Amino acid sequence: MDKAARKDSNGARKSMDFFRGFLRNPGQVGSVIPSSRFMERRIIEFANLERARVVVELGPGTGGTTRALLDAMPADGRLLAIDLEPRFTEIVEAIGDPRLIAHTGSAADLPAILAEHGLGAPDAVVSGIPFSTMPRELGTSILAAVRDSLSETGVFVAYQFRSEVARLARSVFGPPERSDSVMLNIPPMRIWQWARPDAH
Repeated sequence: MDKAARKDSNGARKSMDFFRGFLRNPGQVGSVIPSSRFMERRIIEFANLERARVVVELGPGTGGTTRALLDAMPADGRLLAIDLEPRFTEIVEAIGDPRLIAHTGSAADLPAILAEHGLGAPDAVVSGIPFSTMPRELGTSILAAVRDSLSETGVFVAYQFRSEVARLARSVFGPPERSDSVMLNIPPMRIWQWARPDAH
């Protein structure tokens, strides 16, 4: 099998893993298929990763966005990828980058998970988890955990195809610093960026 065929085969396998994860836990997986490369580029742009020392990814899925984050991060950065679905954690862990920590757990426990792995306050938290399908109290709890964990200059970036995260985040973060739509994705996505409220 040549290199192009192997790449297509791996991509198809990851899409199927993603779809199976969606079928098992539709409330925990934000989309039926992974994000497009166009979406990944916007995520990288919004996350300001050039000098990020600690980055957190909530809901890495099959690792496409995880790889994009690693490619954009400094050589001495650390990426903590958190997912409730153990199969996704296994897939992400197989990337094998020494900067990457894959953790199975809840995003609501972010401060404790950071402490468990000896990581400081993140410079960016990137989230693809579906706030529209989880209880409002849990969504608010996750957002508060992110806010309380961010470094002074840190940003929270969320990408979703529904706007529930923006409604929930208003009471936790205030209005977003930036937002945009990415039409070259299936489904089309919205992306938002928030700074820590006390950073202003």
